[in-house]
This record gives sequence, C-alpha cells and structure tokens, in this order.
Amino acid sequence: MPDRDAKSGGVLQVDTQRVFEPDPNEAPDEDIREAVWELGRAGEWIVQPVPEPYVEVRTKFGWKKKIPLQKTWHHKSCGQCGHIPGYSTSIFWLNRLLGYDYFDPRDQTSCTGWNYYASATSNQAAQAAVAMRNFAAAYETGYYPLIHCGTSFGHYKEVRHELVHDANLRRQVRDILHKLGRPFVMPEEIVHYSEWMYAVRDQLAARRVRDVSNITVAVHPACHYYKLQRADAVYDAEIYNGQRTAVVTAVVTALGGNVADYSTWYDCCGFGFRHILVERDFTRSFATLRKIEVMKEEANPDVVLTHDTGCVTSLDKSQFAARAHDRNVGVPVMSESQFAALALGAHPYRVAQLHWHSTDTAALLNKMGIDHEAAWAEFEQDLEKIRSGAVETLTWEAVM
Repeated sequence: MPDRDAKSGGVLQVDTQRVFEPDPNEAPDEDIREAVWELGRAGEWIVQPVPEPYVEVRTKFGWKKKIPLQKTWHHKSCGQCGHIPGYSTSIFWLNRLLGYDYFDPRDQTSCTGWNYYASATSNQAAQAAVAMRNFAAAYETGYYPLIHCGTSFGHYKEVRHELVHDANLRRQVRDILHKLGRPFVMPEEIVHYSEWMYAVRDQLAARRVRDVSNITVAVHPACHYYKLQRADAVYDAEIYNGQRTAVVTAVVTALGGNVADYSTWYDCCGFGFRHILVERDFTRSFATLRKIEVMKEEANPDVVLTHDTGCVTSLDKSQFAARAHDRNVGVPVMSESQFAALALGAHPYRVAQLHWHSTDTAALLNKMGIDHEAAWAEFEQDLEKIRSGAVETLTWEAVM
C-alpha cells in the first residue's frame, strides 16, 4: 500500500518491517465483555449473544470480536437520515444484495450524542437509559443491534463501561427500563456497521461489477469509532501493518481501489460535536484546511471515504465555503458503504442518493464508468412518476 511523503511529494512503501504488536502495558486491565457476561450470570441483566453466523475479527490489542453477518437490527443515525440518506440505504442495499436478513426498526430513538458531547443538558442515568432502551428494542425483535453512527458506537461503549463499574447507575437504569416495560439487556458485543462491511469485504469484492482500480481514495478514520474505548476497534496486520484501524481501508483494497496516505489522517474531521454547534466557522476551517486541502496536496484523491455521519457531513458540506475563497478543495466525500454499493452496481441517485451531497461527484462517477447524466435522467423519471401519482414511492424492488 503506497504511503505519501508530505515533504517531498514522493510515494514511498510502508515499512514492511514495522508491524504493530499490542503492548500489554497499554491494553486495558480487563476485557469489559467478560464483566458483561459475569453480570449476566449474576442476574444483573440479560446478555444478548451475537447470533450465528458471525465472523471473528482482531481488535487493537489482539482480542477477538464477533461480527454478526445477518439477523442485524440497524440502529440508524439521525444525521444520516436527515442529511445523507444514501448512507443508510446503501448499507441496506448491500445486505439485500448479499442475501442477509436484517431489520430496519421504527422503534428506535437517537443515541443522545448531541447532549452527551455538545450541550451537556442531560444526566448520566438518562443517557444510559436511552442506550439500554434501544438495546431492549433490538432484543425484543430477535435481531442483533448494528450501530450506523460512529458517535453512537463510541457513546454506547462508554455507557457500557459506566454500567459495568457503577452498581448504583445500573439500579437507576434498570428501574427506568422497568417503568418502560422493557427488559434490561446488554449486547455481547457492541458492533459498528463498518465492522460488518469489513467482515463481508471479500463477499463484496466477489460481487463487484464496476472497475475501481483507477480510483484513488483518501480514508478518514472516524475519531468516535477508534479513539473512544480503543479496545473494540478493528485492526488488521495486512492494513498498514496493523498500525491503524483497518475498517474502510480494507474494504477499498478488497474492491481493488487505491488508498493514498496523507499526513493529517489522525486529525478530527472538524465536526467535534460541540464546536459544530457553537463555532461552525472553526469546523469548516478545520475540515477544509487541515483535512481536505492536505488530502488534495499530498494524495490528490478522486474521493474521500469515511465511516461516520459527522465526518461525511463536515468534510463534504464544509467545502462550499472554502471554494468561495478559492481554496484548494473540491473532492467528493461519502461513506465506504456508498462507494461499495456503487462498485457493486447500485444506482448513484436511487440508492446512493449522491444528490444530497454538496461536492460535485460527476468526475468520480465518470471515472467509475457511470453515466451520471443518464442516471440523473432516470431518477427524474422516477420523481415524475411520484408527482403524477403513478407510484407512491420508490420500492426496493425498483432499485435492486
């Protein structure tokens, strides 16, 4: 995998002798999942096991994590549904294409991340109760929760940590769930959708119908995915020799795309949660100056891929302001689920819904062999059918 030398502009190979070895002194003192099972055996809560079939993947400190392939209950993201609907529909489309059984719930709330990270107007018991209510809703369907949002994923892992170590908080939240008539359930694993993408990457590659070997990708790993409760994040010795989280990058390489490195890969996308509310100009500046411009100068990607709602939103929708000031921006941003769906033949507007994105995707689609003008004309025909009353909405049967 090529690495980029920001100083010289040259292309280097990653040092194959430098392999990440988990440091036992850095690893957590406990595997929190064992404590989850112990509390289950003690009758403190119900533990929902990962359903079969599942894939075992390697996490940061060499532990194994189970990723369910199907019977998944999709904890959608408020930001995806409101700003990037093609993100979720691409995940569902891929599940359908691979023939996996999944559940798209209506009985779901937001994760309260906006309170947790931004406004601090709520309290610990309320935050934890929302998480556990959603886990209960999944459990009651017989499906296993799969978290779409990186922030929800990080938030729920921190809630799990708090509940494991605070008996009084467990009592408070259990009482809340009892009043709601819900079971008190903790999943065996807390799983992010991008880990599911990682687990099925070879199946995705086998169904690829569009050549992406000429596509250069810059990957932004989401902070809330791998910096919060680090032991849960997926790492792979074949991806940056295990030195960075493997999700997203592994999917791109499996599909045959080219991942180009850049020096600010570790930086936040600029979203940060609190300052997206109170200092939006800072978010836009950080997203464009620290991320997009550096990517353009060092990697010159055709597309930026990430795996969190806030990251796609910030990196995509901040570019319009920088463009007005003639900055070096103008690169499409989307999730790896949307990119994979396109590579597997999904319609760019019916499924990936790229018309919701701010940055122009025409050049990328052309390079992927997709006639974006013809695709848009097809989508406009769909809209006309809806306007005329010929159909009520687009159905899965119409887009598969």
